[in-house]
Amino acid sequence: MSQQSSMHPIAGFYLGSTQAKIKKNGKTDLVVIEMVPEAVTAATFTLNAFCAAPVTVAKQHLQKQMPRALLINSGNANAGTGEQGLKDALQTCQWVADELGCSAQEVLPFSTGVIGQNLPMEKMQLGIAEASAGLSITGWEGACAGIMTTDTVPKTYSKTVQIGNSSITLTGIAKGSGMIHPNMATMLGFAATDAKITQACLQQCLSDAVKVSFNRITVDGDTSTNDACTLTATQQADMPVIDSVDSAEYQQFAAEVTEMMIALAQMIVRDGEGATKFVSVIVEGGNNEKECLQVAHAVALSPLVKTALFASDANWGRILAAVGRAGLENLDINAIEIYLDDVCIVEKGGRAASYTEEQGAAVMKQTDINILIKLHRGEAKETVWTTDFSFDYVKINAEYRS
Repeated sequence: MSQQSSMHPIAGFYLGSTQAKIKKNGKTDLVVIEMVPEAVTAATFTLNAFCAAPVTVAKQHLQKQMPRALLINSGNANAGTGEQGLKDALQTCQWVADELGCSAQEVLPFSTGVIGQNLPMEKMQLGIAEASAGLSITGWEGACAGIMTTDTVPKTYSKTVQIGNSSITLTGIAKGSGMIHPNMATMLGFAATDAKITQACLQQCLSDAVKVSFNRITVDGDTSTNDACTLTATQQADMPVIDSVDSAEYQQFAAEVTEMMIALAQMIVRDGEGATKFVSVIVEGGNNEKECLQVAHAVALSPLVKTALFASDANWGRILAAVGRAGLENLDINAIEIYLDDVCIVEKGGRAASYTEEQGAAVMKQTDINILIKLHRGEAKETVWTTDFSFDYVKINAEYRS
């Protein structure tokens, strides 16, 4: 597996990027991607009711026909922009279509950045022309830079794998650092493969993978207006078409896609705004997925837990309190066990008899920490990945528009 290094090109998937001066810092901020006509694309989008104009347009276009191109800009979210935002998103699709010789409905637009500002249309038009002129199958690194906002590092994944008797390639990029929470956690993800697979199978695969990756991360509890993730299969590999979710080849393919999405999602958490800790909140022994996630999110989203993590303070009472207010019915507190890594901190309704502050402090000083909560009321298990809250998180978001 290669991450943040050599990006394997995907046959039939071309990327171009440019500095359109949408971002104030002058960095790469606009990306155009073109796919071969036979390519199929799957997508998932934010569940925020105030979804951005490009999300609305992309969803509409995807329902009408398979896309031939993607357009991504950073530095401006085109969210909270009303009818003008929709018109602008549609116009940018037309400009891409004019450059590539396809229809505007075959273009999916994506934006990320500041909410409530109209797109700088002259810059968009010039940028689209420049990025389109530089399309290349080796354009992944430029594209990764072009989708970043408060990210401090690129998030990339690239791997060649065997599916049955065939070799295929998977390459993906993502952005996200703050405004991260399940329901398509502000994140964007774009991945491609040369595999031959039907659109229906590809969509099932992506939806399932997102559920256990991007929808299992949280930095700050804010679900973005612009989240989206796409997966394109260009059909260029020498292999039989994967056309059934029951086939062994589909299961292999789905496992590889899920591995890629989890890796990208975890990179987002590790690059969480101001983050100094990577925390896995594992809840097992629940009656079902829902109640496991209720408890995991209560802990992962607690400002008091997150600030204790930043301070490396083994204040286990904050974790216990978060579990207690998660809203589970008929919760037997005497049955619950809570661990920091392998150190039991809570049992039988209170502090574990074997626990010492020194043990807890040693775990809390680590960069990677597991908080394990055993409910002992069922067989379900879920994991959510999160971060601490640091001084820098407040600073980054207080200064975001300046």
